[in-house]
Amino acid sequence: MRLRPTRLTTAVALLAGASALAACSSSSSSPSSSSAKLTGFGGSSTVSHPQWSQYSFVIGDNGGDGSQALAKITGAFASAPYKVTYARFTYGPPLIQAAASGDIDLGSVGDVPPITGAAQEYGFSVVGVAHYINTTVPDEDIIVPKGSSIKTAAELKGKKIAVPQGSSAHGLVLLALKNVGLTPSDVHLDFLSPAAGATAFASGKVDAWAIWNPQVSLALQQGARILVKGLPPNDQISNYYVAPNRDLTGARRAAFTDLFERLSGEFAWANKHPDEYAQALSQEDGISLADAKAVVPSSEFWIAPVASSDVQAEQTLADAFLQAGQIKKAVNIASISTNVLPAGYDSMNTPGT
Repeated sequence: MRLRPTRLTTAVALLAGASALAACSSSSSSPSSSSAKLTGFGGSSTVSHPQWSQYSFVIGDNGGDGSQALAKITGAFASAPYKVTYARFTYGPPLIQAAASGDIDLGSVGDVPPITGAAQEYGFSVVGVAHYINTTVPDEDIIVPKGSSIKTAAELKGKKIAVPQGSSAHGLVLLALKNVGLTPSDVHLDFLSPAAGATAFASGKVDAWAIWNPQVSLALQQGARILVKGLPPNDQISNYYVAPNRDLTGARRAAFTDLFERLSGEFAWANKHPDEYAQALSQEDGISLADAKAVVPSSEFWIAPVASSDVQAEQTLADAFLQAGQIKKAVNIASISTNVLPAGYDSMNTPGT
């Protein structure tokens, strides 16, 4: 039986002090332009599904992924019969908690948060996978500051590494160490939020920092150097969409699937319109348009149902976390995976993109 964490009630009270979540209650039901750019969802309107008008869904925006701004640009939810709002998170573990408690209905996280969340017996499901299109450009890395003498991952032994606990970057550190014969006990892991990690890295209080974009890109501009790229065999090249179990059964499921397909369509459109995608990232992340354009190539992805290969990749990582003592309970990834997207679904084939 899965345990439910204390309800977050928009999560602000629990996490605002650490700047981990900023809730946003503005609806995305109408586009900013006079006509919607995504036109393939006319069959799921209020006219065809009047009962859906009673539903409200909250999308978890992880780290400023552009989803809220893209909804306005594309009009993805313009014809949706249900209400859509957003809640902002700076990394994955709090989003997993929000999904488990029912404070959000859908959100994307890296490869590790589903593992650590399941190990704590939170009640949620993995419902889809976001696969990065450019598999040679990492979205996260282990970086060292300007002037660092560290040249290889093996030289991290005895060093202090800043990393958000339970995040995808945590997994990158674990596998990078494992692949050079080291374990977490051979280094000093300093579990810091992204904001605290940035401060510690800039002030020289840590020797390395495992983090994602745009933080990596910004740090490189200040002279930092990539030590380990977040690519196989040190990292996965996928993210995972999670949802509360309540949305996966009963009358809400069909509306939830429609929600997921519309959100997927946003990003399919963004992949084909990189300038607008950069504008969305710049707006949500509070970074310059030039910096946003620099991270677009590492941000483009397509969404598909959970495949057996995805389950196996997560299971392998979960087993590695258990072996390294980073979680205390074995995790069965297959048991927390539930597909809601149609078989063979590929977001890149969304009509109107």
